[in-house]
Amino acid sequence: MAGTGDSVRAGAAWHGQMERGFTYRRANYIHEMRCEDVGFHLYSQMCCADERDRVQKKTFTKWVNKHLIKHWKAEAQRHITDLYEDLRDGHNLISLLEVLSGETLPREKGRMRFHKLQNVQIALDFLKHRQVKLVNIRNDDIADGNPKLTLGLIWTIILHFQISDIQVKGQSDDMTAKERLLLWSQRMVEGYQGLRCDNFTTSWRDGRLFSAIIHKHRPALIDMNQVYRQTNQENLEQAFSVAERELGVTRLLDPEDVDVPHPDEKSIITYVSSLYDAMPRVPDTQDGVNANELELRWQEYYEVVTMLLQWIRHHILVFEEKKFPTSYEEIEVLWRQFLKFKETELPAKEADKNRSKHIFKSFEGEVKAGHVKVPPGYHPFDVEKEWGRLHVGILERERLLRTEFERMERLQRIVGKVQTESGVCEEQLNQVETLLQADVRMMSSGKPPQHTGEVEADLEKAEGMIRFLFNDVQLLKDGRHLQAEQMYRRVYRLHERLVNLRSEYNLRLKSGVAASQIPMTQIHTVQVLQQSSKSARPELDEVTLRYAHDLLGWVEENQRRVDEGEWGSDLPNVESQLGSHRGLHQSVEEFRSKIERAKADESQISPVSKPAYREYLGKLELQYGKLLTASKARLRSLVELHTFVSAATKELMWLNEKEEEEVNYDWSERNTNMVSKKDNYSGLMRELELREKKVNGVQATGDKLLRDGHPARKTIEAFTAALQTQWSWILQLCCCIETHLKENTAYFQFFTDVKEAEEKMKKMQDTMRRKYTCDRSVTVTRLEDLLQDAADEKEQLAEFKTHLEGLKRKANTIVQLKPRNPTTPVKGKLPIQAVCDFKQMEITVHRGDECALLNNTQPHKWRVVNNKGSEASVPSICFLVPPTNKDAVNSVAGLDGNLQRLHAMWQTMFVDLKSLLSWQYLMRDIHIINTWNVSMFKTLRVEEYRLALRNLEQHYQEFLRDSQDSQMFGAEDRLQVESNYKRANQHFHSLVSTAEQGEQDESVCRTYLTKIKDLRLQLENCENRTVTRLRQPVEREALRACALKTAEQMKVQSELEGLKRT
Repeated sequence: MAGTGDSVRAGAAWHGQMERGFTYRRANYIHEMRCEDVGFHLYSQMCCADERDRVQKKTFTKWVNKHLIKHWKAEAQRHITDLYEDLRDGHNLISLLEVLSGETLPREKGRMRFHKLQNVQIALDFLKHRQVKLVNIRNDDIADGNPKLTLGLIWTIILHFQISDIQVKGQSDDMTAKERLLLWSQRMVEGYQGLRCDNFTTSWRDGRLFSAIIHKHRPALIDMNQVYRQTNQENLEQAFSVAERELGVTRLLDPEDVDVPHPDEKSIITYVSSLYDAMPRVPDTQDGVNANELELRWQEYYEVVTMLLQWIRHHILVFEEKKFPTSYEEIEVLWRQFLKFKETELPAKEADKNRSKHIFKSFEGEVKAGHVKVPPGYHPFDVEKEWGRLHVGILERERLLRTEFERMERLQRIVGKVQTESGVCEEQLNQVETLLQADVRMMSSGKPPQHTGEVEADLEKAEGMIRFLFNDVQLLKDGRHLQAEQMYRRVYRLHERLVNLRSEYNLRLKSGVAASQIPMTQIHTVQVLQQSSKSARPELDEVTLRYAHDLLGWVEENQRRVDEGEWGSDLPNVESQLGSHRGLHQSVEEFRSKIERAKADESQISPVSKPAYREYLGKLELQYGKLLTASKARLRSLVELHTFVSAATKELMWLNEKEEEEVNYDWSERNTNMVSKKDNYSGLMRELELREKKVNGVQATGDKLLRDGHPARKTIEAFTAALQTQWSWILQLCCCIETHLKENTAYFQFFTDVKEAEEKMKKMQDTMRRKYTCDRSVTVTRLEDLLQDAADEKEQLAEFKTHLEGLKRKANTIVQLKPRNPTTPVKGKLPIQAVCDFKQMEITVHRGDECALLNNTQPHKWRVVNNKGSEASVPSICFLVPPTNKDAVNSVAGLDGNLQRLHAMWQTMFVDLKSLLSWQYLMRDIHIINTWNVSMFKTLRVEEYRLALRNLEQHYQEFLRDSQDSQMFGAEDRLQVESNYKRANQHFHSLVSTAEQGEQDESVCRTYLTKIKDLRLQLENCENRTVTRLRQPVEREALRACALKTAEQMKVQSELEGLKRT
């Protein structure tokens, strides 16, 4: 009976402790946590926070350095000493992500804050692109060295790249990476006496779990008997040293970091995951997998993938080569080899890739179970990623090679054209020469020439052909064709021959003088003069004077051509003028020989004609000097102009190309890849920074030519103005791009956030239904845990509501992208806003102007009307369609409704759980009271059974309150509970009454027993005295002694009589 009473008292005491403990643990639900408890809790957290951050910083620094040293570029193999400071410029962060992902990221090389922010943003954008969720981490947080957010960023990277891929046999689908790693740790330490792995904090403090994992993997490395005898610090030091020395696991922790009351969880997870990477397979003798067969499959897969990756990386390097052969034959061979590669070698390697995937699938289950460790870069996903890089390289190589091949093909066609047309031109000149000689012979025989018009036409035709040939040759030179110089010499020889034939024609046929009479030929001149009679000398003087006159006429004609020559308004015209004048200048220089011959003819002039002839020669010399000077000046000016126009045209073409690329970019909702566009825009800004120097150089050259008084002023001013206008326009486009990048990124991020919010609410709803659906068989402990989790869920709902409020505010700032899609026609006038300045003949808009969109059928050219009523087609990039976006607002409104339903569902389940817990408490109290009997009740102290009654009453009232709106308890259930409560109450009071009556009877009995005991003592005293007296011998005076004994016995008899009467 006493034992039963003790157990009841222990139960009541436990019940009281449980009540106080539950009140403490369920503060959010009952709101009865004591102030001193709260203060101690916060104080403990504050004491541990700094130490935790210190350990995390040291661990994460070592982890980052472990990976940075693996970078394939020597300049990127960095080492950091201060995690907060050394990540600020973004370079180390980018290098870390490059090592972890195997990809190459762009980076800014400057040292200004702008460059640091840009580098950090590149890293953050890359993580978002990899679907890594970053919460409230901005580029300026890292660039400013914010400790908390820097640690948070590195922990996020560790989770994604090191822990998320952990697979353990027997894992469930809803396990997190942390839970899978804990399961792996538990599997590794199974069978080790006294070892339990319950968490990633205190369970690891003594170092035995680290030692057991290493021992499980390689028993020879650790003596577990010694481990059980060593101190915590000795075990930790031994485990970390052995793991680093024998297994290659970087020593991320030190013993003093772990042997503390509350070790840092994230640091231990990071180190344990490193152990997992070194030994992922949990030994299991009951696998049922043939080890030899698995080894063969793995070996085959490893060899195939190794060869495939080597082949892929080799060809990636080959295809990155941008230099090509300069001859058409070599580029053609290279093109044919590339096509053969695509048709034969590439399909064969793709077959190897597919075979490797098939082999991997045969043991994929073992990989997921953790039985096979796939080295980094050898997973089929990694192979596919490398294959994707190769595919990109192939496409880029094909584009470049095709472009180069087509360019060389065009140049080769030009070579063929030059060769063909040169042959035609040569035949044309041969024909001219034949006709010219025939007419000269006819004139020698005294007949008039008959082919003058035909010769004139053929010369003009040949001159036009040669002009075009010079243009083609210039294209060959610009294209750096190997035969360019050869073709130029051939065309130049044709041009020389044309000049000579034209001079011959002008001096012979146009003058009407026979060949034998013209000193230019110098053929039989002496003989003709000797055979001429005196009567013939006046004719000879006339011919010689006519010859000098024709020379002067040629000079004056070409002087006029030089003075009135055009300069050209564009590059082809300038090149044509330069080519023509080069030929003319060559003729002018060669004309000197004709003047010298004319001077030599002076000796054959009669004395009468010599003064006039000398006058002609002086005038010819003077005019020729002017012509030569003017020709040189024009040639120099044309060369300067050509250099300027070529450079300006090159820059304008580049600017036009960039303009076309940006103007035609799709900013509608169909194009979601803003990360790529950001990279492209960063590249454009870098290119503009480099191009600015070139453009300024070209502008400076043009300004200098204008200051020096260059005769082609209009052309230079036109190109200078075009450059300035186009440069200003490209800068305006940059403003547009920045605005659209910002707005489109916000647009897509908003709808991504909305989608994630929908998925999160759906997941929360499913989790609540699965987790909080209970019946009356659930234990009190489980209900307490569920209520605590439900309270946490309420906090999450509150946070989610705050997030939703933010989305609501953001929804009103989201621009409209659908009108940018021509498939969404505009009805009426749609308000739009200019994001840059734009000016043309028909319309002028300034940044910030409110305009209206009339027609969007062309995606890149919108028909708009400005605030002044001017209407024109304007590039759509110049405008954005401002908020309000109805889709954005409606999506958030739908989220709001879902959240309200979710909150109502939580409230219902919380009420059910609370009522169920109150019912459990009440049933337990009722059960405890009903099990009491009178004997058990009498063993309880008064405060104990009064506490039981108070608990019963309290829990009954709580049940009535909690079950009022609960779906778990109907009216009948509450009546049944009330009946049970009343019976328990009645039982309690009956026990109390019975116990009180029993106490009265017991008091009477105790009094009676006390009296009996007193009587017994008195009787025993009388008995003892009588026996003693009887046994006492009588020695002397026996009579007196007997009298005395008789008297004493009479007294005893009197006492006994008195007792009897009592």
